[in-house]
Amino acid sequence: MRVVSLLPSATEMLYALDIEPVGVSHECDYPPEAAELPAVNSSRIDATASSDEIDDQVQSALDDGGVYEINRDTLADLDPDVIVSQGICDVCAVEDSEIRDAVADLGLDADVVTSDPHSLEDMLEDIERLGERLGRPEQAPAVRADLEQRVEKVTQQTPDDGPRVAILDWLDPVMVGGHWLPEMVDRVGGTYGLADPGARSRPHEWTTIREYDPEVLVLAPCGFGLNQTRDDLSVMTEREGWAELSAVQNDRVYAIDGHHYMNRPGPRLVDSLAVLASAIHPGTVDAPAQAVQQLPTTELSIGD
Repeated sequence: MRVVSLLPSATEMLYALDIEPVGVSHECDYPPEAAELPAVNSSRIDATASSDEIDDQVQSALDDGGVYEINRDTLADLDPDVIVSQGICDVCAVEDSEIRDAVADLGLDADVVTSDPHSLEDMLEDIERLGERLGRPEQAPAVRADLEQRVEKVTQQTPDDGPRVAILDWLDPVMVGGHWLPEMVDRVGGTYGLADPGARSRPHEWTTIREYDPEVLVLAPCGFGLNQTRDDLSVMTEREGWAELSAVQNDRVYAIDGHHYMNRPGPRLVDSLAVLASAIHPGTVDAPAQAVQQLPTTELSIGD
């Protein structure tokens, strides 16, 4: 069966099911061999720009045909049987409606399967659903069971109660992470008071963040790795009242690789849970070292 994946999280689900897609999105880079496959879409955004510059580009693109462009010739050449699309966010990947239009226009005999997870449970159900559709009905439950056991292990290693946590998945404008993140913080004993489980990520006024006064602040911009996040820190540190936040005062500000962990609802959300736990309760859980970095107060307390 020839499968095309249009979002990184789905690509990771496919590989977990021992299915190698024939084509992927331009952002699919894990496992590493996925990056060598033909890309069936491209972005109109300069992903190396700063938070505010990317936001401006996105708004302009949304007003002028969308953020992404489907490479229709490549899609036609790949002639997939199944295309995995998404309904999570029109900024994160090609919209489901666009790929369905392309399939119809090209006359492809392909089913479009939509992935739209907003929680850990949704992600696990997507794995089973893909397994059923793609001929892995016995393997998918085993993958799910392994992930559930790992989630339970992390949960058991962390206290039930913990600090107030805020996760920002964009820095300018400030956006508070939603979807699966509130649930994940709760699972590892943190308090997440700025978004409900399953709610979409949305912009917040900086005054709201100051009033909430997080004791642990996680910076995990969507699509940013650690280096790009550090390069963009001034948009946070120069905000009024930054130095007065409890997280800054107590050296509890962390950068987390949003591109590979916080913002990618695939099997590695389990690793993301461990990464969060290591920031909220240091020393309790082993987590990928390349995913999280504590940002020293001495470097950050330069705001008003």
